[in-house]
Amino acid sequence: MARLKELDENSVDAIVTDPPYELGFMGKAWDNTGIANSVAMWRECLRVLKPGGHLLSFGGSRTYHRMACAIEDAGFEIRDQIMWVYGSGMPKSHNLGDGKGTALKPSHEPLCLARKAIEGTVMANVSNWGTGALNISACRVELNGEKNPSVDRRNGAINHLSDRPAKETEAEGRMASRQSPSAYREIRPGEALGRWPANLIHDGSDEVLDTFPSAPGQCADVKYDADECKTQNVYGAMKRGCEPSAKRTYEKNGSTNFAMKPGARRLDSGSAARFFYTAKTSKAEREAGCEDLTLVPLAYGNQAQAEVKRGNTEHAGKSGINTVKMRGNNHPTVKPQSLMRYLCRLVTPLGGVVLDPFMGSGSTGLAAIHEGFSFIGVEINESYVAIARARLIAEVLS
Repeated sequence: MARLKELDENSVDAIVTDPPYELGFMGKAWDNTGIANSVAMWRECLRVLKPGGHLLSFGGSRTYHRMACAIEDAGFEIRDQIMWVYGSGMPKSHNLGDGKGTALKPSHEPLCLARKAIEGTVMANVSNWGTGALNISACRVELNGEKNPSVDRRNGAINHLSDRPAKETEAEGRMASRQSPSAYREIRPGEALGRWPANLIHDGSDEVLDTFPSAPGQCADVKYDADECKTQNVYGAMKRGCEPSAKRTYEKNGSTNFAMKPGARRLDSGSAARFFYTAKTSKAEREAGCEDLTLVPLAYGNQAQAEVKRGNTEHAGKSGINTVKMRGNNHPTVKPQSLMRYLCRLVTPLGGVVLDPFMGSGSTGLAAIHEGFSFIGVEINESYVAIARARLIAEVLS
């Protein structure tokens, strides 16, 4: 926090950081200090951010609420929560026998999306400071050859209306678009770039993809029968039989007045998991720039950590988590570059300055530099500073 105090007020455009989760992870002292839950620390972050500047901070599923409360108490506006979902987490559970254990398999990490208060309107703040808005177009999710369903829905609506009596078509068309059919059909700014970015990010693994249903509709068909249980078990028995359009269907898809067969209105196909995705950090990505550093042990599991304490750095466990690995970069929570670049791009204006007050091995800095941003990193652990410096130098020289 002392380094943060050296920075000028309103001097950075965005903060993207991965602070300690305060879990005592792998027995690391730095993960059990309480700093991530400190209002005073986040208040310093607020001070150095420009008005309207965004903060993106990872948290642990068990302790996220403490961090988010501290961020809010420091004066930030909590804008959203982004979920990073992955299929490669390993259960860290104590086996008690008889099928009993002490923990679930970790499969997500939440991020707090917060913003410093704007001055005046959002438009005025963006004009004066360059901050206050998210870079939606820069973070749209590629369609990968698919048709944008938003465009298809509008075309379907217009095509359907063209088959109706002229007076009815004109009235309903005005209600649907308040503009001419040709203008209504046009691709809108940004749509050609892909889907709107969501507050869910996943790793693209089969395990994650299999949890999403197939379209159309991207969810189970909704029925309106009065005694249909599937859609009545949230707040008790909710009668659906009065739905006026429940039994009406049209030959053509795309109607905008709910008179469609359930689940058919989106004109969609394929998996519903069409969010931004990023694989976890590979060994090559982790070690890039660290080839000349002294190899040190990286041990995740309790057994592997115990072997390191005994001086056995060649231990091969029955699983990867209990195998000691020798690495130039032994930081235990290195985030993937594609993820960090996406996050930096989402909240940082063109040519802006990204701050990471918990720099670790420099993943945010690498991402910021790669995206053309300036970077300020703060880290208390000297061994991690050396790793971050080597990685950043390699990136700059590449």
